[in-house]
Amino acid sequence: MAQSSSPETLSSPSIDPAEVEKFSRMAAEWWDPKSKFAPLHKFNPARLSWIRERLSAHFGREGREPLEGLELLDIGCGGGLVSEPMARLGAKVTGVDAAEPNIKTALVHAREAGLKIDYRHGTAEQLLEAEGPGRFDVVLNLEVVEHVADPAQFLTDCAALVKPGGVMIVGTINRTSRAFVTAIFGVEYVLGWLPRGTHRFAKLVKPEEVEGALKAAGLTPETPVGVSYNPLKDSFFISSDAGVNYLMAATK
Repeated sequence: MAQSSSPETLSSPSIDPAEVEKFSRMAAEWWDPKSKFAPLHKFNPARLSWIRERLSAHFGREGREPLEGLELLDIGCGGGLVSEPMARLGAKVTGVDAAEPNIKTALVHAREAGLKIDYRHGTAEQLLEAEGPGRFDVVLNLEVVEHVADPAQFLTDCAALVKPGGVMIVGTINRTSRAFVTAIFGVEYVLGWLPRGTHRFAKLVKPEEVEGALKAAGLTPETPVGVSYNPLKDSFFISSDAGVNYLMAATK
């Protein structure tokens, strides 16, 4: 995840020919719905559908590529599971992650898929320093804030990257007893969907804490929506219950 470490400079890694096979194997694992990344694949369809609808409504866009021409940042992009769908919707995507292997993996997979995505190794703070404020129409901040050292500062940096008239979408886990039971104990210790220790309860962020940071940074947060799990269908869906996973849009 982004911000888990702090590289000295923002960089755009290149792939040495000798590395291609290694990172292709890593990309295959990232994009395999039966791999250790299976939870992200379960979670992604509902999340992507809502993001598309929310952005299409905000920018008044329709059609197969409703994000055409929009500058979009996917902060904490991992292996590109969100960056690539956004690129296919027409956005000009920049993906940033603090883990260089993630960036190289995403870069290889995007090339294999014939997609042009600007992947960079670094942090939101470094991107803000390099690019300056007001750089992106859209900032996607998904499953990252619960992993950073200073959530309020991280949200402030991400908010500064949003253009006037733009939007940021935050996705994370609520700090509730139910989230501990389901998203941490259930997912990590009972079902084994994620490695134990992936999430720490004390690091989870409540919606009102996200709202406060975004308001202080000049954004207008909207009411969060929940991303809930249906065990009978083994799938996630958008709901009004933000007690565990939630998404929040905020406009500038």
